[in-house]
This record gives sequence, C-alpha cells and structure tokens, in this order.
Amino acid sequence: MQDFILFAIVGFVAQAVDGALGMAYGVVCSTTLLAFGVSPAHASASVHAAELFTTAASGSAHIYHRNIDWKLFWRLMPFGVLGGVLGAFVLTSFEGAVMRPYVTTYLALVGAWLLFRSFRRIPSEPVPAGAVAPLGLGGGFLDAAGGGGWGPVVTTGLLGFGGTPRYVIGTVNASEFLITLSVSLTFLFALLTGHWEEAGELTENLFPVAGLILGGVVAAPIAGFVVKSIAEKTLLRLVGVLIILLAGWQTAELLELV
Repeated sequence: MQDFILFAIVGFVAQAVDGALGMAYGVVCSTTLLAFGVSPAHASASVHAAELFTTAASGSAHIYHRNIDWKLFWRLMPFGVLGGVLGAFVLTSFEGAVMRPYVTTYLALVGAWLLFRSFRRIPSEPVPAGAVAPLGLGGGFLDAAGGGGWGPVVTTGLLGFGGTPRYVIGTVNASEFLITLSVSLTFLFALLTGHWEEAGELTENLFPVAGLILGGVVAAPIAGFVVKSIAEKTLLRLVGVLIILLAGWQTAELLELV
C-alpha cells in the first residue's frame, strides 16, 4: 500500500507536468522506478503499461480542446511507432544490469536538457518538414529504451524549431498513445516469444504501476489548470532538477556495487 500511494503521487505530479508541457511523465516515473531498484526493461514496460491509460486520458482532453495539429500528427506518429518498436526490442535483448548505467546516463542528460531549455527563449519560426521524421524516430526509440523520452525529445525539438506551443504539446500528447501502444505490444511479443528472458519479475511491479495509473489518470484532465498557475519555465526547472537528483541517486547506488 505504501508503494501504491507513493507512486500515485509520483504519477499525479508527472502527468500534471506532462499534460501541461508535453513531457516528463515517462522520464520522471522511469527514473523513480530505477531509483527503487527496478531493472530498465521492467521500468520501461511498467511505465508504458501505465501510459496506456494516462496518454488516452491526456490525448482525449487535448482533442476536446482542439489542441491537435492533425497534419503534424500524421507526419510524426508513424516514425514514433517505428522508433518505439526498435527501442523496446533492443532493451529486451540485454540483461538489465548491463543496460542500467546507460539508461541512467540518458535520463540524467534528459533532465539536464530540460533544465537548459528552461533558460532559453522559444523561437517562432515554422518547423522544417525534414525535422519531423528524425525527431519522431529518435523520440520513439529513446522513449522505449529509456522508459521516457518521447515528450522531452519531440516536444522540445518541435518547440526549438519554432512550433506553436499549444499545438505542439497537444499533438505530442495525442500521438503518444499510439507510440505507447506499439511499445507495449512489442514488450508483450518479446514476453510471449521468450525473447525477453527477464520478464518473469514483472508481477512484482503491479502496485507501483497501479499507483502510476491512478495518479496519472486523475491528473490528466486538470493539467490545463496547472499550466495556468505555474510558469512554464519554473515547471521545466523543477522537473529537470528532480530527474537529475533521482538519476544521481541511482548512479551513487551503482557505484556502491562496483
């Protein structure tokens, strides 16, 4: 029950930020799970299981408020799905102990990137058409391999190229459901075919996953209110610092084992 309550709080905070900024749910939840000793593949699978519910709720809210650029959606989503499938396949091909330092480093870099982005002015030029596919492919791959990354990579990339924040955040959130679904199906395929040898311990994460789902689903519809009360730069800085601290905690634990 303690784990359930803790991860419900984590899921609520992460989804509130994610729905308002188009990033952070997967990275925050994955980093927290890793810090509690969960392997990278289990952390990614657990977060994506929770995201099936949270991204559906968040995407539906953005569709209702007409925050979706559908042309961008259909250009971005297929590459995100492809990258997600590749990332999940790669992650389930190695033992968790081997992948953990690399995933931790990646998450720390994402946290630093969010912190850095909070001090930069968002440009207003049109997004180049050639930038969408690489962002989708890279974001999908890192989202599956690191347990989070679709929002930080794609949202910051599109905003950096000059995308309108409202439509970038809404489109990235809406497309994330299909990327999450494809990654979850890849994990399931790896489990059923025996490709994922460490999958048996997944049942140990049921309470944390249930907490992430509850907290995320509750927060998803009210994310719009969060962004009105807290400045975007402040949220980015808070999330960036949190991720760096959690990644640092896990790095310290890994060093103790050496």
